[in-house]
Amino acid sequence: MDVSRREMLAGAAKFLVLGFAAEAAADVPLAAPAQLPAYDPSQHWWGMTIDIDLCIGCGNCVRACSAENGVPDGYFRTWVERYHVKSGDQEHPKVESPDGAIKGFPPSTETNEKAFYVPKLCNHCETSPCVQVCPVGATFESPDGVVLVDTTYCLGCRYCIQACPYGCRYIHPERHTVDKCSLCYHRITQGLTTACCEACPTGARKLADLKNPKDPVHAFLRDNKVQVLKPHMATRSKTFYKDLDGSVR
Repeated sequence: MDVSRREMLAGAAKFLVLGFAAEAAADVPLAAPAQLPAYDPSQHWWGMTIDIDLCIGCGNCVRACSAENGVPDGYFRTWVERYHVKSGDQEHPKVESPDGAIKGFPPSTETNEKAFYVPKLCNHCETSPCVQVCPVGATFESPDGVVLVDTTYCLGCRYCIQACPYGCRYIHPERHTVDKCSLCYHRITQGLTTACCEACPTGARKLADLKNPKDPVHAFLRDNKVQVLKPHMATRSKTFYKDLDGSVR
């Protein structure tokens, strides 16, 4: 097919214009991706609220925690207990937590008892016995109120395990250092909630920022009967339970 000189010139001009356009586009800077404000720990004071009436013992929180934090099989950063309390006998509850409730609970066969579920985890105490007894400072409190473990310093001496009144610490079977709930610190410093709270289908667990005046934790504490575990230990726990039964230890 013959191509006229005019058609050749038109085609060349077209490619020249496209070339200039591509070069100009390359010089235009791309828009920077949206970024969260830099995290300022001085602006936060973290804790958690737990509504006992809403917990159904499904184990979602335990599974989410295990997956998020690489918790070894048979160990738990958080777990759920089921309490069976006979009428008028709060002193002798039956407590069960099969495999930490990572698979939930079998149906209860008790018909004449009150049954309810209690999620447990590190209480991130303001006056933490574990922090006080660590001989090398491996267990410490962050500026925003989260009790953490620096595994590069941990000796595995178990002093903190013995000092914790809530039984929330263990020795990691591979690292041979202490492990426990970190309140998903890697998530909350990025503006996310904890894995366990995110996975809870009923909203029984809620991350709480006690320094944020708009956080629902303030209404939760004001409008409900709220307790902490083992108040006689005076640890100033920041894990707050709504309507905690007197049988819970």
